[in-house]
Amino acid sequence: MPIGQRFASPSWQARLVHLLVAARMRPHARRPIDPLWVREHMGRPRSARRLMARSTGATVQLRAATGRWPGGEVLQWPGIDQTRAPVLLYLHGGGYIGCSPETHRSLVGSLVRRVRGSAFVPRYRLAPEHPFPAALDDARGAYRYLLDELQVDPARLVLVGDSAGGGLVLALALAAREAGWPLPAALVTFSPWTDLAATGPSLDENSDRCAMFAGETIRRAARFYLGETDPYAPLVSPLYGDLRGLPPLLVHASTDEVLRDDAVRLAERAREAGVSVELQLWRHVPHVWQFFAAVLPEARQSLAATRRFILHQTSLTIAHRSPVT
Repeated sequence: MPIGQRFASPSWQARLVHLLVAARMRPHARRPIDPLWVREHMGRPRSARRLMARSTGATVQLRAATGRWPGGEVLQWPGIDQTRAPVLLYLHGGGYIGCSPETHRSLVGSLVRRVRGSAFVPRYRLAPEHPFPAALDDARGAYRYLLDELQVDPARLVLVGDSAGGGLVLALALAAREAGWPLPAALVTFSPWTDLAATGPSLDENSDRCAMFAGETIRRAARFYLGETDPYAPLVSPLYGDLRGLPPLLVHASTDEVLRDDAVRLAERAREAGVSVELQLWRHVPHVWQFFAAVLPEARQSLAATRRFILHQTSLTIAHRSPVT
């Protein structure tokens, strides 16, 4: 798929959501980061979470840590064909310091409803108590759990993640390729954080326009996960990795967010490495605006495009691996 961009005028809903998100988040954008405060307040106020989590129809199962699975949730559309329906391994965002399967249940449920499949959302360990490579190790364990214990066909498996989870999706794909593991059918990233060295021009260009963060928010957050790790190491900053041989990649981001260039440069480098990649940008929407599918046309557009991408890539992979009759 070609790299593309969307620069349609933002909806009135997008303008309103941008103002509301900015009113809540911008006062904290330039302050020192307290991970405990972030964990306590991420996803609030509760009324907004209820609005975002308008029933998706998916069933939710809590799955305790066992074997390689680090604990988390499973969301599933009722009555799916277990042999053909897409399986999503969803790695949530939160700057590697916050959020959880619960905070992302509305977004993951929206995807599950659209693809009529299932999603596994691991509860990976958070920094600074557990810096790199803890999150990646847990993601590796979840991936092997799906392949080995549940016997999920990689042709049906798609890695999906937002923000830090988007970076973790790419790091997991790189680690799986280097280990010689079967690769998933596709990769999907929403507003991915791919450069913990924090070199993207948009960190400064959009520092006053982004509804959620300033550039310095990103630079401060990176230190919690990095610990003593080189910020240019590919498994913490996949932007600097060798992307050759990775599965088809979908990247969605906002033109106004500070992480815009983490997404744009990722798409450019993936294309240069021969990866099939689709990049789409939306104007004047907040970081990971897909959360607001209940009220934002732009969120529904993004999720509809994601549905098409997932179903296309999984059907192609299954058809390629099926014997000719």
